[in-house]
Amino acid sequence: MADDNRDKWYRLPKVSFNKRILTNRMRKVEGATIKHAHKFIIKRWSNVREVQWHITLWILAMGVLIAVTGLQLMWYQQSYLVAAPDRNGTYAEAVLGPIDTLNPLFSSTSAERSSAYLMFSSLLQYDKTGHLNYDLATGVKISDANTVYTVSIRPDAKWHDGVQLTAKDVAFTINLMKNPNVRTAISGWKDISVKVIDDKTISFKLPAIYAAFEHALTFPIVPEHILGGIAPSSIRENAYSQNPIGSGPFKLNFIQNVTVSAGRKVVYMARNDDYYGGVAKLARFQLHAYNTSDDIIHALNLSEVNAAADLSPADITGIDTKRYSVTSQSVQSGVYAILNTKSATLKDISIRSALRLATDTKAILNKLPSATKPLELLFTNGQLTGAIPKAPGFNLESAKKVLDDNGWKLNKNGIREKDGKQLKLSVVTMKDSEFEHVLDILSGQWCALGITINTHVLDPNDVTQNVVQNILQPRNFDVLLYQYNIGADPDVYAYWHSSQATPQGSNFSNYSNVISDEALTSARARVEPTLRNAKYITFAKQWLSDVPAIALYQSTAQYVTSNNVHSFDNSNVLITPIDRYSDVLNWSAGTRSVYKTP
Repeated sequence: MADDNRDKWYRLPKVSFNKRILTNRMRKVEGATIKHAHKFIIKRWSNVREVQWHITLWILAMGVLIAVTGLQLMWYQQSYLVAAPDRNGTYAEAVLGPIDTLNPLFSSTSAERSSAYLMFSSLLQYDKTGHLNYDLATGVKISDANTVYTVSIRPDAKWHDGVQLTAKDVAFTINLMKNPNVRTAISGWKDISVKVIDDKTISFKLPAIYAAFEHALTFPIVPEHILGGIAPSSIRENAYSQNPIGSGPFKLNFIQNVTVSAGRKVVYMARNDDYYGGVAKLARFQLHAYNTSDDIIHALNLSEVNAAADLSPADITGIDTKRYSVTSQSVQSGVYAILNTKSATLKDISIRSALRLATDTKAILNKLPSATKPLELLFTNGQLTGAIPKAPGFNLESAKKVLDDNGWKLNKNGIREKDGKQLKLSVVTMKDSEFEHVLDILSGQWCALGITINTHVLDPNDVTQNVVQNILQPRNFDVLLYQYNIGADPDVYAYWHSSQATPQGSNFSNYSNVISDEALTSARARVEPTLRNAKYITFAKQWLSDVPAIALYQSTAQYVTSNNVHSFDNSNVLITPIDRYSDVLNWSAGTRSVYKTP
């Protein structure tokens, strides 16, 4: 019996597949559904309409409550939170390359000098106010004779590999710069002796007084424990040039060869957490090296970088100012029309004087950024004080008269000639959009005098042109439109003393004058500021009288940043464009919300 009941428990109910029965069941279901819909929806629809106003008010009230809550939250954030620079961002800067070496002793391009500043240290450096300040040095003592400088070095400086940086590293670096077999890009140390007193003290002995010597202590220092065992002639080609160890605020991660054929490289650097000067806000710094300014602008448009240097005023017109901010800042350099005083044409001072009178520098300034400052002398603005001489102003009629009085008459074609010889000038400049633009303006002004102007734009990076050997060293030009880097100190001996009018010197004007030479020599040999100032004023007067060059304007550096980065601003004083990094520890990329300090 039990088994029979168990069989009934597991037995499935019978299912009928009779069509008539199924149809009846479906009709019953349909009827029940319609009945329920009529009872609970249709009959009660009027009730819904009666309460719809209350429902609407309830929804509006909830919306207002949500909105008020959101506004309160926003107010709270504005009251107690503030946007602050992110402390761990990545800064990607575009600069002009190429990058052939990361050894700072051989830096020659903007990209190489930028990497040297970020990864290496120096005894002294320029701060954000443009003044010379301590970096590795903690003090400088000068002997009574002003020929011995004793420098103390901070004890907490280390190389990126953790080895202590000492005075021996400084002496090692100087001896490399003095060694002709090394072929460094830094010169002027041949006659200076160096002595290591102890690990944290070093002295420099000069053969004679040199008032601007401290400005020379801004050279980068390299490690003896890595390079000391390498033959001096092999240092440039050593693997260290591609994998350097420095002591600066950033250290090398790796170098990326983006395009080998074009030489496009990116230097990836990481923050040096053991940097003696403090920890940078940026966690990473990238230097993207490009060959041309057009490449830099293209990179900005594609957001490959969030900042860019090495752009001229003409390049800025291609920048999207909605996405980027542009800063134009004066630097301690000047752009000059350098007149070759030994050329067949310009050895005549009357022609040089006429060219100066016919040069409208205001018209040139009007085509440059508003931050561009005028320049009358071979010194930048503010380097001299007192009774500073001034150059004659623009006067085209006076310029014409000077040429007429000296026998240069206009012929029937409107060209000046004398004794059957036409007045022609060869004007040369380097490939640069700013210089080329200024060259066009300048040649147009001089053509108004009736002078035939032949212009030449040279590319220093073109090995087939060999600009240095074919143009600069032999002074193969009448006029050279060129930029002289003056620096923080007014010592311009290298550009205008007659001893520098050699193939290896930078006196491209071939200028020579006894009074000028004496003033330049004695000015650098005296440390009294008032006396130095008087000597330079004497030189400036003679320089203006001899017209070896025409000062056009003070140079500017253009810097582009995206709206989410923070770097240097207009309050910074730049000696050179590379000094934008003087406060790089405070740079940042991106923002974050933080609580306000009570």
